Amino acid sequence: MNQYKINLLDLPNEILLIILKKLDNMDVLYSLFDLNNERLDKIIQENTFTNNLNFVLITLTDDVLSISDSRIDRFCKNILPKIYYNVKSLILNSLSMERILFAADYPNLNKLKIFNFNDTIVLRYFTIPESFPSLVLCNLSLTTFHSSTLHKLSIHVMFYDDLLALLDGRLKQLNTLNVVIINSEYDSRNVYNMNNLPDLKSFYLQYDCNSHTYYNHILPLLRHMSNIEQLNLLLIFENQTTFINGKHIYDEIIVHMSRLRIFNFCFCTFMLLCQSIDHLSKDDILETFSNNIYQQVDCMIRYRDTAIKYHVFSLPFMFDYLPFIDNKFLNIIFNHVIRLEVDDGIPFEHEFFMRISLSFPSLKLLRVLNLKPQTSISSNLSSNDNQLHSTIIEFPYLTSLNLLSAHYDYVDQFLNDKKARLPCLTKLAVSDDKLRIVTKEFTNERTRLNCMKVKQLNLGRHRNIDSEDFHVYFPLL
Repeated sequence: MNQYKINLLDLPNEILLIILKKLDNMDVLYSLFDLNNERLDKIIQENTFTNNLNFVLITLTDDVLSISDSRIDRFCKNILPKIYYNVKSLILNSLSMERILFAADYPNLNKLKIFNFNDTIVLRYFTIPESFPSLVLCNLSLTTFHSSTLHKLSIHVMFYDDLLALLDGRLKQLNTLNVVIINSEYDSRNVYNMNNLPDLKSFYLQYDCNSHTYYNHILPLLRHMSNIEQLNLLLIFENQTTFINGKHIYDEIIVHMSRLRIFNFCFCTFMLLCQSIDHLSKDDILETFSNNIYQQVDCMIRYRDTAIKYHVFSLPFMFDYLPFIDNKFLNIIFNHVIRLEVDDGIPFEHEFFMRISLSFPSLKLLRVLNLKPQTSISSNLSSNDNQLHSTIIEFPYLTSLNLLSAHYDYVDQFLNDKKARLPCLTKLAVSDDKLRIVTKEFTNERTRLNCMKVKQLNLGRHRNIDSEDFHVYFPLL
């Protein structure tokens, strides 16, 4: 009788998947994932194995135990940083939850169950705003939650519709509401009871929308907040046809809020350059704020060939996010900004990033959008380490850097340790081809140091690089 030895990997994907689905998904991930087998990794990254992760053991006597430290170590170092995007549910023991929650961001997490939870854990982790990344819950029914005792709520919601649902009377004692709306689309077919909101005293809104939504939905909503005392607006919108100036802010917002004491705002608008739009200067804009706004105001106007980019904001700048600034940004210290996007149609030179590091001393997340190469002067500097040594730029708190929409010159600008020092960089987004060029296929000593602490690497469309030099270059991946 003939005997055959069949290796598991000899099986077709369909059969292999059927077999693996009969096993515990945690065992599959722990035993088979990230073993230098691209085919197997691709199969195991299926939602079946990565959506729901259980890190606890429940004994026959209903005792709840954490899984072994060695098992958690492997998940935190080798598995979670590569499957984090698929994770929707986590079951954790309070003793090990810190390691697991800090191993990655979980943008699609919608269920978190914690065992052995007590007051000590609450005080240690959930009373400090920055202890863990914010938890965003998606696709919940609008009737899921109501409260007669909640006074303060800080929340990210997907749509403007979700904000209206929060203000329809279900939160009767709410006096402070801080909202970030993630999705710019607005297509509400629901009708909400939007009476005056007499108890609401403080409101924060961050929203990237369009001009129609601003005029037809946001402004009417603000007029319902007759007793508001503190208002914070960070709004970004396109298709604007006029400049947002002091007269507009007073007539459309402030005049409807007789009790308003504190008003922080930042409007970032994009307009098509046409004959119907006045060509205004910075002084023209600031003159309209002479008697209407209590604190200092400043603005940035950038005229391009066919468009205008315009920022107007109150000072001191109190928001943690500033979008789409360019080479012409003001020499102001933005102490509160931790998240920044820089965008321009002309190159960003070394001096520009030096200014960024000085003006944004608390910066943690930076996104660079610029496909223009740096000038030949900058290229010459990059070859002269001694000349650059005295101009090394320090970003002491930068943890996340997105260069997916940037020329490879900016990859070198940040990863070259003779140009920049990034001691806390743990998240890097850069296209595979640009990374290979700048690191010289992961052999360039000048760019090695700034990559050493990276735990999450987004290569765009290219998902994995499998080479020994790569793994030495990024030892924490």
